[in-house]
Amino acid sequence: MNLINQVLLEFLVQLHQITGGLGLAILAFTAIVRLLLVPLSLPGMKSQKKMREIQPELKKLKDIHGKDKQALQVAQMELYKKHNINPLSGCLPQIVQIVLLIVLYHVLSVFVGTNEVNGVTLNPDFLWLNLTQPDNLFILPVLAGLTQLILSLMILPGGETPDVIPNDAKTKKLKEENKKEEDAAEMAAAMQKQMLFIMPVMTAFIAIRFPSGLALYWVASTVFSIVQQYFTTGWGGVTLYAKRAAAFVQRKSVSN
Repeated sequence: MNLINQVLLEFLVQLHQITGGLGLAILAFTAIVRLLLVPLSLPGMKSQKKMREIQPELKKLKDIHGKDKQALQVAQMELYKKHNINPLSGCLPQIVQIVLLIVLYHVLSVFVGTNEVNGVTLNPDFLWLNLTQPDNLFILPVLAGLTQLILSLMILPGGETPDVIPNDAKTKKLKEENKKEEDAAEMAAAMQKQMLFIMPVMTAFIAIRFPSGLALYWVASTVFSIVQQYFTTGWGGVTLYAKRAAAFVQRKSVSN
């Protein structure tokens, strides 16, 4: 790990010498690293897109097989095979990316936490920022939170929950099972919505406390992810929540 850290640190120093500043070096470093990670992230993102496209077929299978979980699993696997989907295809790339992000974070922490690296004096000034210090204007933390929110909305459409037990069930037992299912769905939806907004808040809070060079890296990396996600799966949940927001505003305007 120390060898990898040293190689990446030297790479950042070389980028600094080419660009003439810490900010441009971090942006160039982010772009290069994320481009190199594209082959790892694409399989998982394509799998997300296919999974979203076959949701109506998955719901039909749930309606057909009802509570027969074994038959439902067999039917789902056949559907995945038919559409050439591997639900676990994104796991390994995600693990690799997380490990790389931890390494990159450590390297960037060293890089923005000092005025000199390997004998090279760093220029920490970038726009209104001293990249070795937190952003006192809180612009980068706000951008970090907003971009994280957009990415979270794109990845998590939100609000979709399985409906195995028919809502028009007649027997007492099925009615009770349907009630339990609805309660579980409401709880899952509530937790999903909480995480949807907690992550951007946490990201903004972390960006307030850390050197702005790390916040700059985070914002640039998230923007790259947004662009990549858009060209792979589209706007996802952003469209859904935008429609909900527009409908809410319309109802408010009508009521007033």
